[in-house]
Amino acid sequence: MHDNDAKLIERLLAAPLEDVLADARERRDARGPSRMTYSPKVFIPLTRLCMDVCHYCTFATTPSRLDAPYLTPEEVLGIARAGAESGCKEALFTLGDAPERRYSVAREWLAERGYTRTIDYVRDCAELVLNETGLLPHINAGILDEDDYRMLRPVAASAGLMLESTSERLLEKGAAHHGSPDKVPAVRIASLEAAGRAKVAMTSGILIGIGEAPEERIESLIALRDIHRKHDNIQEVIVQNFCPKPGTKMAQWPEASESDFLRVIAAARIILPDEVSVQVPPNLNDERLAELIDAGIDDWGGISPVTLDHVNPEAPWPEVERLTAICERAGLPLVERLTIYPRYIAMSEEGWIDPAIKPAVLKLADTEGLGRDSVWSPGVAEIPLGTPAAPLGRRYEGTGPLELHSILSRAANGYELDEADIVTLFSARGAAAQAVIETADALRSDAMGEDVTYVINRNINYTNICTHHCSFCAFSKTSIKAGFRDKPYNLDLEEIAERSREAVARGATEVCLQGGIHPTYTGETYLSILRAVKDACPDLHVHAFSPLEVTQGANTLDMSVSDYLRMMKDEGLGSLPGTAAEILDDEIRQQICPDKLTTEEWLNVLRDAHLVGLPTTSTIMFGHLEGTHHWARHLIHLRRLQGDTGGITEFVPLPLVHMEAPMYRRGQSRKGPTWREAVMMHAVARIVLFGEIDSIQCSWVKLGVEGSAAVLAAGANDLGGVLMNESISRAAGASHGQDISVDDLRAAAAGAGRPLRQRTTLYKDVRVLESVAV
Repeated sequence: MHDNDAKLIERLLAAPLEDVLADARERRDARGPSRMTYSPKVFIPLTRLCMDVCHYCTFATTPSRLDAPYLTPEEVLGIARAGAESGCKEALFTLGDAPERRYSVAREWLAERGYTRTIDYVRDCAELVLNETGLLPHINAGILDEDDYRMLRPVAASAGLMLESTSERLLEKGAAHHGSPDKVPAVRIASLEAAGRAKVAMTSGILIGIGEAPEERIESLIALRDIHRKHDNIQEVIVQNFCPKPGTKMAQWPEASESDFLRVIAAARIILPDEVSVQVPPNLNDERLAELIDAGIDDWGGISPVTLDHVNPEAPWPEVERLTAICERAGLPLVERLTIYPRYIAMSEEGWIDPAIKPAVLKLADTEGLGRDSVWSPGVAEIPLGTPAAPLGRRYEGTGPLELHSILSRAANGYELDEADIVTLFSARGAAAQAVIETADALRSDAMGEDVTYVINRNINYTNICTHHCSFCAFSKTSIKAGFRDKPYNLDLEEIAERSREAVARGATEVCLQGGIHPTYTGETYLSILRAVKDACPDLHVHAFSPLEVTQGANTLDMSVSDYLRMMKDEGLGSLPGTAAEILDDEIRQQICPDKLTTEEWLNVLRDAHLVGLPTTSTIMFGHLEGTHHWARHLIHLRRLQGDTGGITEFVPLPLVHMEAPMYRRGQSRKGPTWREAVMMHAVARIVLFGEIDSIQCSWVKLGVEGSAAVLAAGANDLGGVLMNESISRAAGASHGQDISVDDLRAAAAGAGRPLRQRTTLYKDVRVLESVAV
């Protein structure tokens, strides 16, 4: 053992307990966002037969006490489906170690079904659960080798193997592990290292109170630390307290004292790298949950709303609502996670998630790699969680950490926030998230007053034929893309003019013109479209042509973007939509729209537009591959551009509608933002852009009327336009229709307790313009 480790052991065992606990809390609190996590799981006890005979275990039993040696695939699937229906995201496969090595009945049962090993049957059951329910399997199958782990990768998001202890003494006659060859510490360490070579994210842990010495407990934690340092594959370490069970050889064995238990928990947080979570089973410690939080833990492990803990059947799971309240009182909101931790999802391109299971992981993950908060996704018919009274779905007690309020105060005083500040805001949960939303709503009132605004407009998407291959777009059609909701089309000029006249007849003050990048379109094409509208409706405001279309037009005429914009302005163009922004970070743009404008090129088009006197909007399209740090960079780009030019009229968050998006259908993206993320995007944007971009618009097409009403209480002030024939979101699978009535918009505003007022594209009062015209 290294001298430093010997000194560490001595310090952790000799220091006053309160000092060790304080050190652990400080390290826990400094490692990341303030939260506690758990995994909603269903427990699948595939077999209770085991080759080992641990003297404290009641899970393992003998064939004579079982109706069958293994659960059938039908039984497995029945348990998994019940879990999925109850909101679980993890299917925990727990079983004894290789029972076929001990029991002939196990060998015979497997042979009848074409198997020679239990682990091969486990693999097929995991695949069945994954494919039929979407739950992510987590495999606790005992000692496995590297080939076994590689075999499991396509069907299991993670796996687990408790180290339990590095003490060889526990193998001696009369000790806890006597007669259990798979509990040899070197064998278990070798299996954990094999998982690392196979790039399988692992859960491990130690068992406290089975006869090990205090220093051996710390040595076991150091062993896990060293495995992780070598292979980077330990995602969490469980510190589990031994609980004596009737009917076992250790039924009268004393439990570890509470002070010893808390000391080891704190030692785990101090010893392990920050990225490794420290977990304690809550059902074994129901009377001291707050004390466990104070010892530095950050995770509760799996909790099942469906099945009991088959390893500890005498200890029921705590109610999630009660656990939530305890965590919130500690200032650590309880958040769902997946069986694989966010860090490994973020490193999926480095091989930590097999391509075969990655789509299932992405379906259940939010932007931070935690669990989605509900079944809601943008564009779906389900009513979202939030309301104007509680945009996040409920109200929280408390105020959030001081660091958060410092960030909010700086933003409210007009200071630019940096990337880390903005990520902190996006990561806020519970009371902290509520503080963000309340600040955003107050800043909205300061910037825009109480009126909720809207514009009467019509969208004319003149072609859906496009030479670009954006992986999120279900609107554009080529000969190979056609076949979802629409066929390729290209409107002629008379049709565009007629739709403009119809819009005016219905009270529109704006027409919004955008389309795909048609291979035959030139700069003259766009000018002719503009002329057709202005000839038909001279007083109609034309809000048209994305930065990508402007660049395309300028290039085909061998003109600078600036000169082309001047020409369009002279022909009657009133403003540009700041679409095609997607995520203003080239790391993400290279993945989702590699043939589009770069971040710098997009920003330069808007800058040129502003300099020639053409206002623009600005957008973000979020909820697919990007992270919160990409959102932060996007908002910083927009704030700085607005600070230079002042030409942006509004910011419009556009959550991904995933249903028909090609990258989602290929299993390469998430399902759009969660409801919480949609709310937080509007709120954080209001805070970050405060003092620069005054109007924050919400998209009723993506959020629905009820969702829009909720977001109006979280920083948004504008409902956009009635649209008339919006087709881009519809093509992607949105169910909220192609247009909306003013009465519906008024209902959304009223839901937030605010009046509705019609505006122009440039945020003038329509009534004022009408009086001037008279």
